[in-house]
Amino acid sequence: MILTIDSKSGVHRFDVELARTFEQQETGMMFRRNVPANTGMLFPYDPPQDVTFWMKNTLVPLDMIFIRADGTIARIATAKALDLTGVPSGEPVAAVLEIRGGRAGELGIAPGDKVNWPH
Repeated sequence: MILTIDSKSGVHRFDVELARTFEQQETGMMFRRNVPANTGMLFPYDPPQDVTFWMKNTLVPLDMIFIRADGTIARIATAKALDLTGVPSGEPVAAVLEIRGGRAGELGIAPGDKVNWPH
């Protein structure tokens, strides 16, 4: 699935996997040795909810982009590989996008930017 993020630095396209089921969301991006630059995984929530992510068995750092129901980015957190510290959304979110660690900063993606995906 293609997802776009509209930011001040331009429109950024990502080819993302969709983690819809509990099992898919529980596994997430565990055990992967790399995440290509413009790929990721989207975790949708309907209805929006407070969520907490961790990096159990996740071998690479990831940016976690927490997305509100209106599509705007609430916050971005960069999580270290294998870190079991919970990363909370901080508010109810409609989705979380995981991309390669540091990629949001490289592209100038920031809170308030708009995320678009078919849903």
